[in-house]
Amino acid sequence: MNLSVPKYRFITVEGNIGAGKSSLARLLHQEYGGNLILEQFAENPFLARFYDNPQRFGFHTEVYFMLDRQQQLKQILASQQLHEGNNVSDYLFNKSLLFAAVNLEEEEFSLFESIFKEVYPVVPQPELLVYIHATTPRLLQNIKKRGRDFEQSIQEAYLKMVEQNYLRYFRHNEQLRILLIHADSMDFVENLDHYQQILHWLQQDYPVGITEVRLGLGERQ
Repeated sequence: MNLSVPKYRFITVEGNIGAGKSSLARLLHQEYGGNLILEQFAENPFLARFYDNPQRFGFHTEVYFMLDRQQQLKQILASQQLHEGNNVSDYLFNKSLLFAAVNLEEEEFSLFESIFKEVYPVVPQPELLVYIHATTPRLLQNIKKRGRDFEQSIQEAYLKMVEQNYLRYFRHNEQLRILLIHADSMDFVENLDHYQQILHWLQQDYPVGITEVRLGLGERQ
């Protein structure tokens, strides 16, 4: 099998719940080879209970996610994998703070932030962060389609708060090189042309900051 040569050797795919970040990360791993780093959400024993009772289980859920991500990245760093070959991940470690800011009360978030600062691993920043942007109706459609029972109660207002936290984080971290893909009109899993368009975008030079792209309006705007 002939693998493509990526322009960026460490790509992180991010996005809101239901945006398709893990699906795209897997496709890029198949394309480029190397190391695939996926969030192990299914192993979080508090997640389903969080959606039923977010006030009671929010802190448990976020701490579990944070420590699980930290342990995964710690093992990868210890094996030197992040320094070898190509890397594709479907999360930034800092997303722990972004979701905690939405899900936790002020005092809980303050405690969570203190723990975060203690366990934060020294992780190289991705050379390119690909953010899959989809509107909330499209996200809800995707969530319904993939059929995870515990996600079906997610509300549009919650998704909008998550999105706002991501965009606020991007605006305040100007050293990141971010490719924001407007994906409402795309199906990169089922439509090969759409996937090839993403591969084309990933071979371009981008400055630090946010570059937005979408189908039908050229490669940049």
